Amino acid sequence: MEEGDQVENISDVEQSHHESASENGVMLVVNHSNIQPPFSVVLATLLYCAEFVCAAVLCNVYHKTDDDIWMGSTITFMLVPAVLTQLALTFIHRDLGRDRPLVLFLHLLLLGPLIRCFEALVVYFKAGKEEEPYVTISRKIKLKKDQATPMEWEIGHSERKLATHRNAFKRTAVIQAFLGSTPQLTLQLYANIQEKYFLPVRLTLMVICLISITYGALVCSVLAINIRYDDYKVRLRPAAYLCMILWRGLEIATRITSLVLFSSALTYWVILVGLGNLLFFFLQPWAEFWARRASLPDNVEKNFSKLGTTVVLSLVTFLYACINVFCWSAVQLDLGHRDLIEMKQHWGRLAAYYGGRFLENSTLIALWYFYKSDFYSYVCAPLLVAQLLICYSLAVLFMLLFYQFCHPCRRLFRHNVHDCLACVCCCRRGVGGAGETHPHSYSTAATMVLAPLEPPNLQPPDLTSQLGEHETAIVEDMEVA
Repeated sequence: MEEGDQVENISDVEQSHHESASENGVMLVVNHSNIQPPFSVVLATLLYCAEFVCAAVLCNVYHKTDDDIWMGSTITFMLVPAVLTQLALTFIHRDLGRDRPLVLFLHLLLLGPLIRCFEALVVYFKAGKEEEPYVTISRKIKLKKDQATPMEWEIGHSERKLATHRNAFKRTAVIQAFLGSTPQLTLQLYANIQEKYFLPVRLTLMVICLISITYGALVCSVLAINIRYDDYKVRLRPAAYLCMILWRGLEIATRITSLVLFSSALTYWVILVGLGNLLFFFLQPWAEFWARRASLPDNVEKNFSKLGTTVVLSLVTFLYACINVFCWSAVQLDLGHRDLIEMKQHWGRLAAYYGGRFLENSTLIALWYFYKSDFYSYVCAPLLVAQLLICYSLAVLFMLLFYQFCHPCRRLFRHNVHDCLACVCCCRRGVGGAGETHPHSYSTAATMVLAPLEPPNLQPPDLTSQLGEHETAIVEDMEVA
């Protein structure tokens, strides 16, 4: 699983133009790739440092004003994700069995992301100065203008090291976002409402937390695409990123605002709502695991016992539940699968999640409207309710636009959003129209034309047949290892 994670991030690098076509149509990229800067590593480090420093300053303000409850909660949501981030980086890089005392000491000081970011930048600036042998070969299928072209790239030591750093910081960005930034943003927004005034440092922390959560949700969506379409070279366009940012930002902001407003009117009931959501999404993967009578995967970590594997899977499930409490996780857990992720896209679950979440948010806002305090007498409550409902509807709209027009592998869909909406309309007409027949839509026709691109009809060929004897031996040795 770790090897596949490293190879999947090779799509983050810009490929060189020295290509040649073999007899079976495979594009062979001879030269090494031109490495792109590790922007994701730098961004995750900046968000981590900015949120930690801003939260520390706010704790100092709470200490001076004797707000012990706000200070204690802020410190908790600041330190817990920071410690988990250090553990995740140490586990992914396997530093416990290596002689690196300085790195481990910096992790103890909660400065692990800084040293990791520095290492990634050093690898990036040193790459390309000396010719280095490749250590593996990345095989992907490139989709371009309704055509699928199998390709392969030589992956050097620098590319592989940067791929490891990118993988590690993607995981830590999700941990920071949903185990730290999300409860921190909820707490500070609730504190603003209770204290009835805005602190500049608190407002700054709220903005940083919202950016961190949106980035974490964005990472979840991209990781889900990379895992499901592992055989394909996935590259998102700027329009796709913009659509996902609007989708995720509106979804998360609306959800947190609904919870905070509800908690300001019915304080203790919000605990029941939060725990109910958390338990449902935590137990759902385990219930499906027991229903399938599956066995625990043995490739989580070679040195782990069944108890250690169960603990790791429980932590993964807890993170999965925390994500789904506030937004769609974009993946479904399969605890019996070697990758822990279901490869199929369950559109029914996606529709059920957003339909149920819309009803829940509407109920929370309605209860707040009827039980709100006198503090909101200066606020136009009906307008605020309408704005929240419209914002969540816009989030769903941007999600539909992403899957219809901006998804990088939308050509592989058997059915898209337009087809689903047309099917619903046809069913409604058929109920009242005595079984009228309707011609296929343009999107259905396009799907029928592109049906041969659907896996598993298109599998990458054996690219090792294009290598020399020495190179083939290297690849075979790495696969055995």
